[in-house]
Amino acid sequence: MARMHARRRGHSGSVRPFRKEAPSWANTDVAAIEKIILDLRKEGVSTSKIGMILRDRHGVPDVKLVTGKRIGQILKEKGMEPEIPEDLRNLIVKALGLRKHLGENKSDLHNKRQLQLTESKVRRLVKYYTGNGRLPKDWSYKPESAEILLSR
Repeated sequence: MARMHARRRGHSGSVRPFRKEAPSWANTDVAAIEKIILDLRKEGVSTSKIGMILRDRHGVPDVKLVTGKRIGQILKEKGMEPEIPEDLRNLIVKALGLRKHLGENKSDLHNKRQLQLTESKVRRLVKYYTGNGRLPKDWSYKPESAEILLSR
């Protein structure tokens, strides 16, 4: 598949083995896994890091195979879903870092272009999430108020 903002194709990556059920060696205690997920979320850990912690420390290779639900679905059922989706949050953090860098290095044209591309991705995701109902209809990305948004 081609890249979004480049005229080249990406390198193929590794793919997890296809499975329909959890392996025999995996931790399959659903209640304990859900408790760990909720505890980690209370500490402020993101969903992708929760998945890595479960994999590395608790022997859960894939939460969906064990529980039948994704981590985001479990958090949504318990009312602990993040206010801003994780992919959008990461792009906003990246844009803020680029803005800070451009404040110190005004003639850095490469990063100026990268900021344009990143903010374009942010606006595209905001359009998707507002149409989807995940964000309010009047939600919009403003670089001036983005730092305040992320601190909540």
